[in-house]
Amino acid sequence: MTAVTAVTGETEGRRSGTGAGEGAGNASGAETEPGSPGEAVTGTSSGTSGPGSRPDEETRPEGGHGSSEDGERAQGGGENGSADQASRTGGRNEGGRETGAPGDGDGDGEQWDDGLIARRAVDPSELAGEDGSLVGDERHVPIGGPYAAPLRGRLDALRELVGLSRTRLDEKALAEAGRVLDEAAARQQLSARHTVVAIAGATGSGKSTLFNALAGVPISETGLRRPTTSAPISLSWSEGAAGLLDRLAIPPRLRRRPLAGGSGDEALQGLVLVDLPDHDSAMTVHREQVDRVLKLVDAVIWVVDPEKYADAALHERYLRPLAGHAEITFVVLNQIDRLPGDAADQVLDDLRRLLDEDGMAVGEHGEPGATVLALSALTGEGVGELRELLGRLVQEKTAAARRVSADIDAASNRLRPMYVADGRPGLSERAREDFTARLANAVGATAVGEEAERRWRRNAGRACGTPWLRLWRWYERVRMPGGGLPQPTEPAEEELTARQRVEQAVRTVADDASHGLPAPWAQAVREAAVRGAEGLPEELDDLAAELGTPSGRLPRPAWWPAAVLVQACMTLLQIFGGLWLVGQIIGVLEPGLLPPVLVMLAGIIGGPLVEWACAAAARGPARRYGQDAERRLREAAAACGRAKVLDPIAAELLRYREVREQYGAVSFRR
Repeated sequence: MTAVTAVTGETEGRRSGTGAGEGAGNASGAETEPGSPGEAVTGTSSGTSGPGSRPDEETRPEGGHGSSEDGERAQGGGENGSADQASRTGGRNEGGRETGAPGDGDGDGEQWDDGLIARRAVDPSELAGEDGSLVGDERHVPIGGPYAAPLRGRLDALRELVGLSRTRLDEKALAEAGRVLDEAAARQQLSARHTVVAIAGATGSGKSTLFNALAGVPISETGLRRPTTSAPISLSWSEGAAGLLDRLAIPPRLRRRPLAGGSGDEALQGLVLVDLPDHDSAMTVHREQVDRVLKLVDAVIWVVDPEKYADAALHERYLRPLAGHAEITFVVLNQIDRLPGDAADQVLDDLRRLLDEDGMAVGEHGEPGATVLALSALTGEGVGELRELLGRLVQEKTAAARRVSADIDAASNRLRPMYVADGRPGLSERAREDFTARLANAVGATAVGEEAERRWRRNAGRACGTPWLRLWRWYERVRMPGGGLPQPTEPAEEELTARQRVEQAVRTVADDASHGLPAPWAQAVREAAVRGAEGLPEELDDLAAELGTPSGRLPRPAWWPAAVLVQACMTLLQIFGGLWLVGQIIGVLEPGLLPPVLVMLAGIIGGPLVEWACAAAARGPARRYGQDAERRLREAAAACGRAKVLDPIAAELLRYREVREQYGAVSFRR
């Protein structure tokens, strides 16, 4: 049991009035604190002591701890109440003796707790544990600053990437990236002056012994009983880490401070050390605590021993998945005092080989790797080197940013199959042309052009043909039963557009556009094509009905009136020659067979010749007219297909290119 501090009323009164007591005390019985108005704090140990107590040790009141925050609480009578309230609160030390009661040595009746570093007991739930080194009344002040520009840019890109991908990827795929963003934002709001380092290891590896060796005082329980550590225990070398410990869900009763000499180590000012339960514990809750805390700390010290350094549970479950965090990872081979001769070097070399297989060793080109060293926490061999490395890490104040950057790397590696395509996917010009051709084939554009050409030529034949031929065609129509009536339209056996051909065209262009894309984005492209194709066959049917059978009179070239006039002249020649010949027969005209016969032959032969010439001259305009009809239908079908299918596909591909650029910004580590 630690000694109870007694403070004289005069000294306490001066401290309450002036706010002095900010100098650091030691374990002696009296001290004049530099920087204070010369007051002396005297203490007498109580006459009761228990097992494990240190009768030669004297603890200090809160004013002698060296914290401005504690000094303010001393002046104001405490964070949770006034001095009168504190005087009415009675606490008990380890031996059952009440502390802080009136007449117990406190001039103002305030309640005090005793331990390695004395603190005023603000709340009974924050009283010290058995080791008396509890720090439970720290107040968190958000002092975190913004991340550096490269890391901030990667976080912004990751946030944009998650936002663009929420409608394309499921929440499960984006869960890790969202967690990284949340943890990065939470860590930024907390102290940037502190570095949280966890000590993890297997059962019996000696991590608690190493924890105590770094602390300079037995804080974490050690022993043969397994598991020994059942909950994370923290050790803070400086004030202001309460927010970080709250984030780790470490209760106040498990928050410790080192001895006065340890807290005075300038190199470790800002270090928050966390002793974790065994990662291979038989109790599931212990393993869950380890997994939870490892996601939140800034750096990790893995403690292995000569017997379990090659344990598959360690390498496969932790070291290999956390290979990207090697820059903030220490691997410590403990208990080298048990190895004879050069056995420690051999085990250390084998450990480095395993770490190389895990991807945590230093790369050939200087890539960051895990720090590996051997020590003995029991004898202290190598502990100083570890303290020096930790001090360097703490003073750099970059572990938190490097941890966030490593988390971003891990999240981007996990998301890589969802964003990185094989080849160069997209809508090529050939795929567009093939889709347009398939739609034109489905809508029957070629047949429509041929039918328009035939109609043009028929119209030319009717306009430029001989009257006798047209009369014969009229007679044929009249002679046939019902030939003069309009013929009913036969029901089409198939739709104007072949639905199956349209669906095949949509599937083909979607497959071409999504070829090589990651599975989620390929599926998104196909779904966009299918959604756009809804109603496409019906619209193509309407286009075919509207443009396939042009209404109104067909256009005629400028030479058609002249051809009609010539054909009429040929007919008149035939009639004139016939009348001339008849007049000669009945004796009205002078006989002469040859002239009327020649006139009739000129009209009879000239009429078909004019018709043939008109048909030959009409071939070019008829072909152009058919091509124009086919082109109009093709363009209309292509525009419909582009608006309903190609544009949605292009929009999905553009969205993929945007997220691909964001992923490049996330995965690129400057």
